[in-house]
Amino acid sequence: MVYTLTLNPAIDYIVNVDNYKQGEVNRTSGEKLLAGGKGINVSTVLKNLGSDTNALGFLAGFTGEIIRKMLDEDKIKNDFIFLENGYSRINVKLKTDEETEINGQGPEISEKFLNELYKKLANIKSGDALVLAGSIPKSISSDIYCEILEKLSDKSILTVVDATGELLKKSLKYNPFLIKPNRSELEELCGHKLETLDDISDAARELKKAGAKNVLVSLGADGALLVTEDNQVICRKAVKGNVINSTGAGDSMVAGFIYGWLEKGDYSYALDMGISAGSASTFSENLATKEEIEKIYELLQ
Repeated sequence: MVYTLTLNPAIDYIVNVDNYKQGEVNRTSGEKLLAGGKGINVSTVLKNLGSDTNALGFLAGFTGEIIRKMLDEDKIKNDFIFLENGYSRINVKLKTDEETEINGQGPEISEKFLNELYKKLANIKSGDALVLAGSIPKSISSDIYCEILEKLSDKSILTVVDATGELLKKSLKYNPFLIKPNRSELEELCGHKLETLDDISDAARELKKAGAKNVLVSLGADGALLVTEDNQVICRKAVKGNVINSTGAGDSMVAGFIYGWLEKGDYSYALDMGISAGSASTFSENLATKEEIEKIYELLQ
């Protein structure tokens, strides 16, 4: 089973506006509501690929009910904790000449509900996988990922951390199986620009030395680079296509990589599946289906 944790899920309200004008009334040319959050996205793509997955985290209020209903309708297994107060956030994603996002804050999470989460996580068994993905709500300690990894350190769980900055850096000492920074996030971590693939692989190796077993660097239109636990460097170029929606592409890459690794235990195959899933989601209105991912995978061979 692959568990995903989304501490601050959202309804993603995606609106298309032609000829957007600041300070004036604008009309949408298209709009869509999606259950959002990095862990939720990972579970969605895993489910589409046929993997057993269970989405965990916190929901609240009428927006939380909508998120849960969306997941249930899509047959995505979930076991969210429902908070007594507040409501799950709404993130507005404005698509016009430029993409603009306005993300909500989300509800406060008390120690009582954090303890409920720890009880659920304690049921994860050796051999399972856990994906910790996304930002931390203001009401929770920024060390929450470290606390979770510490509590589960006595089990043989395949852990994945998809986070940024200090949140990611602090988790490295717990030896996560996989981390997935993009180029700009990797530059932030190492403190300088990365101009070449050699620069990127050197910076990824530094994160590996700090504790990560495998470092997957997403490079957008340039593909991805993987430094494996046995120090292989594997590069893949991206498949060319019509970019429709970049939201969730990185999460799809994580899902594809996990699926590939669990299926064959082969890093090259896992990377190909990661690239395929990320690209397929980028070329689609929604997160990629299995059929869309398989079509991209064939192009890589």
